[in-house]
Amino acid sequence: MACHRRLSLPLLATLACAAPAALAGGFTLNSPDVGPKAPIAHKHVFKGFGCEGENVSPALAWRGAPKDTKSFALMVYDPDAPTGSGWWHWVVFNIPADARELPQGAGDPAAGKAPKGAVQSRTDFGKPGWGGPCPPVGHGPHRYVFTLHALKADKLDLPEDSSAALVGYMVNANSIGKATFTAKYERKKP
Repeated sequence: MACHRRLSLPLLATLACAAPAALAGGFTLNSPDVGPKAPIAHKHVFKGFGCEGENVSPALAWRGAPKDTKSFALMVYDPDAPTGSGWWHWVVFNIPADARELPQGAGDPAAGKAPKGAVQSRTDFGKPGWGGPCPPVGHGPHRYVFTLHALKADKLDLPEDSSAALVGYMVNANSIGKATFTAKYERKKP
């Protein structure tokens, strides 16, 4: 209680005005295609393992990255997969620092929609690129955590077929900020 009495009214006013400004300039990641308020659409669901989606990666956009950002890395993870270690759905690193988006469909390496120099590494589907949601039928809703890391390194010197665990290790060792959101998807019993 004593420390509250020491704060002056002008200081409190300054802090109250500064907080919204700091939040407004924060590092954010969003998508017009997926997000926390609606389930992931059929278009973005995996095609295979009994799922009949189109497996098109969602569009993503970001702003407010730390000023010292030299590259970005995107990782999409399902912590609810019944594997004991979750499931990696998309791993992209060496995204140039001047990039501000990944267009819809950029998760198909053959489409050439990812920024020049970006590397799409191996997911838990065993190949690079977007692998959409495909949880077990009746397993309940799964969370898909989209995280974009701002990195202090111009590039991560990793092989293109690196595992998500190796990429994640290097990403976390070089991260200077991150922006994230979580989307959901559930495969219900017919």
